Amino acid sequence: MHMADALLAPAVAATMYVASGTGAGFSINKLRKDDEPQKLPVMAVTSALVFAGQMINYTIPGTGSSGHMCGGMLLSALLGPQAGFLSMIVILAIQCLFFADGGLMALGANVWNMAFYGCFIGYYLIWRPFMRSKIFGDNRNGQRWRIILASIIGCVVTLQMGAFSVVLETSISGITELPFGAFVALMQPIHLAIGLVEGLITSAVLIFVYETRSELLQDVNVSENDKKGSLKSVIVTLGVAALVIGGGLSLFASSNPDGLEWALFGNAEEGYAENMGLDEDNFGIESSVAEKAGAIQETTSFLPDYAFPDSEAAVGTTVSGIVGSAIVAGVAVLICFAGGFFRKKKKAEA
Repeated sequence: MHMADALLAPAVAATMYVASGTGAGFSINKLRKDDEPQKLPVMAVTSALVFAGQMINYTIPGTGSSGHMCGGMLLSALLGPQAGFLSMIVILAIQCLFFADGGLMALGANVWNMAFYGCFIGYYLIWRPFMRSKIFGDNRNGQRWRIILASIIGCVVTLQMGAFSVVLETSISGITELPFGAFVALMQPIHLAIGLVEGLITSAVLIFVYETRSELLQDVNVSENDKKGSLKSVIVTLGVAALVIGGGLSLFASSNPDGLEWALFGNAEEGYAENMGLDEDNFGIESSVAEKAGAIQETTSFLPDYAFPDSEAAVGTTVSGIVGSAIVAGVAVLICFAGGFFRKKKKAEA
């Protein structure tokens, strides 16, 4: 669902930067008061895991489309909404600047569509209420089912909201070749299917964490009798998973267009519908702001489209997955230290 700059008017893009920047400012202010140093390594490895996970497009059968996880629900369930939101900003910014995935001018909109809903709406309206409810009972089995249900419902609902926001942003931008009703009719069903798959993936990861280190999950009931693996083993497992997914499994990602690209351009080459039938080389809005943003992105992206420049070698994807995951983890840690997040507070001396 990464939007290109051509889908947005500069004024709409600027508005979305302000909206996402406000969310970032709120999150930073909230996290300065945090006192959970164990979150720092978890934030690093889960951010890397989401980056790697977004590289794997899974086919949506019978459509000619594919989808990939967003990750907002996963990160907010593990880190809380504020740390999850900042982690998503790191992921999306690195994808944009170093891998040319999503437009630079559209980055504010992409953060809002892919991060805000999953991290804040998903957490406060779905995850926390489910975890604090008594549905399925108070035992561990009941809590497992709450995690699964909250993950699936959260991913479906927040992805639907993100997809609808894409339609609204393009409509307000005045792209007349995208009729509102037809665009909605294409975007919502395909992202419903994508959200269901992401919900299953998210629930699987969260159930693993629950079974090994349940206190890492937000708002779950933790008992002294819970079986616990070491924090180090959980971190190592998630870190290895990020490297395997980004460096290996990404080679098997679906080549079908993702939900947004599918809605815009279709997949007639593979015998599927043309959908909106836009020309991939000439669509949307041209602006001087978008041109400047594109020039900056061309300079900074050293592995465009997760590959070596002017090369189709598979090793480029592997390198992109490993390097990208490492950069995301490193930047997340640096931001934590620079912002003073998760540091043990020193008691004031009398």
